[in-house]
Order: sequence, then structure tokens, then C-alpha cells
Amino acid sequence: MVDVGKWPIFSLLSPQEIASIRKACVFGTSASEALYVTDNDEVFVFGLNYSNCLGTGDNQSTLVPKKLEALCGKKIKSLSYGSGPHVLLSTEDGVVYAWGHNGYSQLGNGTTNQGVAPIQVCTNLLIKQVVEVACGSHHSMALAADGEVFAWGYNNCGQVGSGSTANQPTPRKVTNCLHIKRVVGIACGQTSSMAVLDNGEVYGWGYNGNGQLGLGNNGNQLTPVRVAALHSVCVNQIVCGYAHTLALTDEGLLYAWGANTYGQLGTGNKNNLLSPAHIMVEKERVVEIAACHSAHTSAAKTQGGNVYMWGQCRGQSVILPHLTHFSCTDDVFACFATPAVTWRLLSVEHEDFLTVAESLKKEFDSPETADLKFRVDGKYIHVHKAVLKIRCEHFRSMFQSYWNEDMKEVIEIDQFSYPVYRAFLQYLYTDTVDLSPEDAIGLLDLATSYCENRLKKLCQHIIKRGITVENAFSLFSAAVRYDAEDLEEFCFKFCINHLTEVTQTAAFWQMDGPLLKEFIAKASKCGAFKN
Repeated sequence: MVDVGKWPIFSLLSPQEIASIRKACVFGTSASEALYVTDNDEVFVFGLNYSNCLGTGDNQSTLVPKKLEALCGKKIKSLSYGSGPHVLLSTEDGVVYAWGHNGYSQLGNGTTNQGVAPIQVCTNLLIKQVVEVACGSHHSMALAADGEVFAWGYNNCGQVGSGSTANQPTPRKVTNCLHIKRVVGIACGQTSSMAVLDNGEVYGWGYNGNGQLGLGNNGNQLTPVRVAALHSVCVNQIVCGYAHTLALTDEGLLYAWGANTYGQLGTGNKNNLLSPAHIMVEKERVVEIAACHSAHTSAAKTQGGNVYMWGQCRGQSVILPHLTHFSCTDDVFACFATPAVTWRLLSVEHEDFLTVAESLKKEFDSPETADLKFRVDGKYIHVHKAVLKIRCEHFRSMFQSYWNEDMKEVIEIDQFSYPVYRAFLQYLYTDTVDLSPEDAIGLLDLATSYCENRLKKLCQHIIKRGITVENAFSLFSAAVRYDAEDLEEFCFKFCINHLTEVTQTAAFWQMDGPLLKEFIAKASKCGAFKN
């Protein structure tokens, strides 16, 4: 689920205001402007207001959200922004509005006057139902429901696709080889344009100095040209970064080309590519790709829900797709893109929606839905038989061996403490562990007994992270007892490095006799007691 709070600018809003957001966009050269739509379809903006890009009718910055009355109730469907910045959006009714920077006629109203408030883009679009909009740095595109594409604004490199380099003051239909073809997706780089057809073909035009059009050369194109290298695949999504392009096929294959200064192509090097290259070859099927012309960052989501990022990530060049802990590609741009803009119009789901993982976490130790109880140290822990059988071989074997309808629904546990056993059961619902290093010792014992190897590793990590002078010897003793060799070596080295301090603790002298002798012998062998 998208959390708008991950974008720094939204920290200006109250919890109540954030809770009301259903759609949002962060834009601007410093990610210092934002627009959002509330659950009752009101539209608000706030931020720096550079070039009147907030559309409030004045040039004043505001930390307090201002309502855009002209857009309230319009049901925004698609939104994009340029570097000026200028803003372009379309509604569910297919109407296009624009405002902000207009030095190159990117607002499509025939002038170069800045747009201080949202104005409908009428020329050539009045009878069209626009389903998608896209902005480059200073040019704009609109895709109509009938598959026609219109472009206007800055055209120094042919990005409008008109056949010349003259700026285009009003929307103009992009024809040439797109004539009578049906376009289903559009995207803009800084000064380039891309389109995907209903048959999976890809076309590009505009600036091509870095190979971002994928044509096998770096010559600019004044009209659309087909990306021939993709003739054998069917592309269904395309996105553009500042000067690179990503394409996703109907089989979940990912291709990249163009600029690669920051590793944004994900090829393992920083060499530009003039033609598409298949990347993430060894990964599972890709279902979504993400990039925006404001950044050199790339992201992808796989069928299994894994999110990868590469390119410029907080100033660092990541040259291969890096697996993140995020659940959506939007989070990559909130946390790692420079600036921290949104790559698309965010859709924020209602708070009552829970993923499968979130639902499981919520139902742990819930008396209302549980069908089994464990009693440990006189306390009850409520669980679900099905979850335990699915998640743990120990319970699967136990239930299959002797579970029947007459069996009691309370299981007594006396070999482990309540905190330890509760943490174990909670781990089966959440995949996480939150225990002190001392309690993690007990959980390590349980993990060893139940043959839960991943849990065993998590316990060792907790213990390593929480080791101190006071608990080092007890942790070392536990590592030996539970045959955790890596942890034993870690604790031993810690003790040696802090030998003077730890030998003065009570835990050292309370250690089991044979183990103490073994430790002293091992420490002497490595020269720890020479003095």
C-alpha cells in the first residue's frame, strides 16, 4: 500500500489531512510542490509554487494546502509534470487541464504566458476523450481513447514529432508512420517521446543523443520511428527516465536502452546502449516498470511482489537491479530518487484494505478467529491450526500424527518460556522477531529443536547485534550449547577483544566449569592470556 508520508513534503500535513488523501503527486526540481485529491474529490496543492505551478492564481508559496476549486469534483485520471515545472492532467471525462511554466507553449493555449490557474486545453482536443497525458521537460503529449496522439510545446529536437524543430503552440496530431495506427501508451523523456501500439510495437522520436530512442544510432528523429530491435516481442508498458527508456513485454521480459551514466540501465556497467538490451534475465517475471524524466532512477516489480531499483539512488550509482524491502515501485522514488518526486499519479488505497501479509499479522493471537490455544506459563496464545500447518513442519507433522476432532484445543507448553514461545508463533505470522538478546537465546533453542533454520539465523543476528560486555559470556555459552558455530565464534572474538572487562563480570565466573576451562584454553592458545 502506498504511504504518501514517505515523501518528505507531506510531513507538512496533519495526520487527518494525510488520512483523507486518495491520489497524490509530488513534483518540481526540488520535489517542493505537491497536489493531492481527497476522498470527497477535492483537490489541494501546496509548496514552493515556482512558475505558478500550483495553479492557485498567484505566485505565492504556501505551507498550508490551498484548494483548487476549478478541479474539485473533476475526477482526475492521469497527471504528469514537466521541469519548468508545468502540470498537465486529464479527467475521467477525457478533459485536459494545464498550468504553470509556459515559456515554450507547453500548456497548449497558443501563448507563452505562464498559466496561473488550471485552464482547459481546447485546441484539437475539445472533441477528444483523452485517457493519458505525459510531459517531457518542456513539451506535452496526450493520448486519446481512439488511439490518436497529440503533442505540443518545445520542439528543438523533434520531440513533438511534427517533422520540424519549430515549437508547437497548440496540440498537434502526431501522424507520419503512426497514421491509422492505435497507440495505447505514451511516455516522455526530457526531450524525447515514446509510444506503444496495441500490437506491441514501439515508436520513438525527438532527442536521441544517448540512444534513448533505441534505434541503433544516436541521431535525432523529427517524426516517429519504429524500434526495430523489439520486433520479436510484444511490449505493453514503456517508461522514460531523464535520458533512458525501459520497456516491459507481455511475457514479463524487461528491456532497457539509452543513457547509463548512473547504471540506470541495470546492465552491470555504465555504458550507454543505442539498442534495447534484455535485463533482469535471471529474475522472475516482471509485472511493472518505473522511471520518470526528472531522475536517473529505475525500478521494477516482479510477479512475486519483489521490488528492485537501480541507477542513481541517493547519489550512489547502482549498476545492477538491487532487491529492496519495498512493496511498491513508488517507494523507490520517495526514498531514493533525486529529487524525491512521484513517477506517476499515486493512488492511495483506503485504510480498511489489508494485504494477505497484513491480515495474517493482524489475526495473530486473536481470540475472535483462533481455533487453537497454547498455554505457556499460565498465559494463553491464540493461533490458527491452518497457519501453523502451512508455516511450520513441526506442527504439520504433529497435527497429521494425532490430530482429531476429539483432541483438546489447548496445548500445554512447559519446555519454553512465554516470551520465547509467543515470539516463535508470532514469527510464523509475520516473518519477523522482536526479542532481547537474552530471550533470543531461548528462541534459538526452540529453533534448533523445531529445525527452523531461518529462525535460527534471525536469532543469531539478534544476539550479535545485542552483545555487550555484561552478557557476552552467557551468549557464548548458549551458542556452544545450541551448536551455533558462527555465533560461538562471534561471541568468542568479542570476549577476546574485551577480555579485561568481561572477565570482571559475574557471568564469567558463573560459567559452567568445563566450558570455562575450554574457553580459557582456547583464549590462551590465541595469545589472549600472555600477560
